[in-house]
Amino acid sequence: MIGQAIADGLLTGGILALGAIGYSLSSQILKFANFAHAEFLTVGAYLALALVTLMGAAEPIGALSFGLPLIVATILAGIGTGLVAIAVDRLVFSRLRSRRAAALTLVFASFGVALMLRNLVLLLWGPDAHYYGQELQIAIEVLPDVRLLPDHVFVLALTLILVVSLHLFLQSSRVGVAMRAMADSPALSQACGIDTASVIRWTWLLAGMLAACAGVFTGLTVQIRPELGFNMLLAVLTAAVLGGSGSLFGAVVGGLIVGLAESLSVLVMPASYKPAVPFLLLLLVLYVRPQGLFAKSTRA
Repeated sequence: MIGQAIADGLLTGGILALGAIGYSLSSQILKFANFAHAEFLTVGAYLALALVTLMGAAEPIGALSFGLPLIVATILAGIGTGLVAIAVDRLVFSRLRSRRAAALTLVFASFGVALMLRNLVLLLWGPDAHYYGQELQIAIEVLPDVRLLPDHVFVLALTLILVVSLHLFLQSSRVGVAMRAMADSPALSQACGIDTASVIRWTWLLAGMLAACAGVFTGLTVQIRPELGFNMLLAVLTAAVLGGSGSLFGAVVGGLIVGLAESLSVLVMPASYKPAVPFLLLLLVLYVRPQGLFAKSTRA
């Protein structure tokens, strides 16, 4: 029982980690809490659904419930969501930054963007739930008394690959080094000749792509609904705050902690209280260590 709950928690935590990494990147580099980030999960999930529908049905890959079209659709949806994020920045946030708007103004603007994106999805696809496929799956035993669907194993493996790839990108590439430099000091980065506008575009692109992957993976594990991102907002925010702003490793650990806490909570309390777990964790973190578990130390 506990083993199965831990496995389910790791699956949920891995998906939350992808969303938390994107949120953490944008908040650290752009210097404001972007509450519209969760809606990019919804946009990515529905873009992938539209692309799968256009490409038509295909034979499932092995024991998975989907075929090659969904993999292609996920890649294209990630790019598309990243471009949507860049467009949102160009239309809304960059104009506010050019007017030297306060961070709180940007936060309020992000609420407006979130409402706009959510209602746009609702207008285009309606309120009903959707699925990427209707194939029935049989859970496989990965450990004694621990069973997972093949789709879930695929999601866990691909999540690990994405996190490692992003880590290597941030550590080794010129863009990654520029992003880390700007996260530490935007003014100093600009004085050193770093193209801050390009770094901001890369930040939105990566955040959108990660959010799209998290949205598609959520759709694979449960279902796709217009409120998908809204329902995950508090959990993603808690994971990012728990890990510490700007910490890739912290966002991953934060996501896993939140996922495990949600999954294990159903063993000791009714499942209806599960959505309250991230809220309780967020309050606890803000009270005990508001800078997060793995936040970089700063000196006045």
